[in-house]
Amino acid sequence: MKKLIFLGILIAMTSCSQDQPTVKAAVQDSDLDSLLEIYPDSIPFLLRRGTIRVESGLFSDALADAARAFRLDTTNLDARRLYATALTNKADRTVADINDAQRHFHAIIKKRPKDLKALVGLASTYRLQENYETTFKYVNEALRVDPKYRDAYVLKGSTYLIMGNTRLAKSSYETAVQQDPEFFEAYIMLGSLYQAENDPICIQYYTTAKQLRPNDMDAIYALAYAKQLFGKIEEAKELYRAMAGDTTDYFIQRGLFHQGYIHQFGEKNLDSAIYFYNSALLTNPMYVESWYNLGLCYADQKDKTRALQSFGKALKYGRQQEYEQEFLDEIEKEAAKNK
Repeated sequence: MKKLIFLGILIAMTSCSQDQPTVKAAVQDSDLDSLLEIYPDSIPFLLRRGTIRVESGLFSDALADAARAFRLDTTNLDARRLYATALTNKADRTVADINDAQRHFHAIIKKRPKDLKALVGLASTYRLQENYETTFKYVNEALRVDPKYRDAYVLKGSTYLIMGNTRLAKSSYETAVQQDPEFFEAYIMLGSLYQAENDPICIQYYTTAKQLRPNDMDAIYALAYAKQLFGKIEEAKELYRAMAGDTTDYFIQRGLFHQGYIHQFGEKNLDSAIYFYNSALLTNPMYVESWYNLGLCYADQKDKTRALQSFGKALKYGRQQEYEQEFLDEIEKEAAKNK
């Protein structure tokens, strides 16, 4: 029955060739898996799903789609470009993968000299090889084709960062958001760069990112921490409360931990701090920072037994600080005296 439904859809939206249906606007991205069950050799469907997977960071999956499409038609430059892009970005890429991708991008550019994605893709392979001069050569070639091409400025920015030139990195990311004012990732990057320089303007960039994606927890966390860092404590606490109400353990525990941190170091309210650290530990019993700060709270309250237990957990899960070791040494000396 499911296949019959999709066959009905295909009659309305595909070309006359049933072997190679054409992707039209009516095709929903969520339908692609089912469509590819019916048409496993459809290059348009393979390329569409592969592109979605690249955009979602699923590069190994995208590589499988691109490789199949390219095997089906080795003259298809879009398939070749998608394959090279996935090859360059997959987590376990090797030197051979980078060289292979570079060869594919060169072949594409030879036939399509103004292919912006291929030019920037080729530039990225040289960046991975730490050949920055050639990286900029192809980035600038892409910008000669289209001076407003956002991804070229993004690659410039990331390359400058690797080279240690923060000023030009910021300039490149600024230009990227000028070309695409809804470019979420660039606002996050600019926020982090200004935050690293202890510049409160980072709050503006994180705020814009959150406005673009109001429910994105990465943006909420970045904004909350920046507000905490620059003294907007009540606003930070409100954002941390939102994190603590999330469904993802990581953000729950971070939201609780930071509320504890503010109560401990900012407001000197140890009882509240202890409550939030313990709440974070209910989510993640191996949360080292919570154990460590909990130990500090108990030490300040002169509760040596609980402090020792908390520091012991911090040691067990991988953290030891000078203060902590001094406290443990003091406990051991007292224990030796009482023998």
